[in-house]
Amino acid sequence: VERPAAVRVKYLDVEGKPHEIEVTGLLATCLQHEIDHTNGVLFIDYISKLKRDMVMKRFKKAAKKAEGGTPLADDKEPSHHIG
Repeated sequence: VERPAAVRVKYLDVEGKPHEIEVTGLLATCLQHEIDHTNGVLFIDYISKLKRDMVMKRFKKAAKKAEGGTPLADDKEPSHHIG
């Protein structure tokens, strides 16, 4: 997921006091990632429909494997593997 290199974030601390910080680099990336989680946004929301469909298919296969279906390692269908 591509993200801006710098962000300004307004937030409330545990006592409800407002704060604002401006950060860059890895901390900016981490904050954006965690804010996405807070807002219910997942990495699959950032990718194309084709890639999302491939990922979802893989997730379903993994769930099926967990329930006793075909293990992913034994899946020989090339279209099921994310490149």
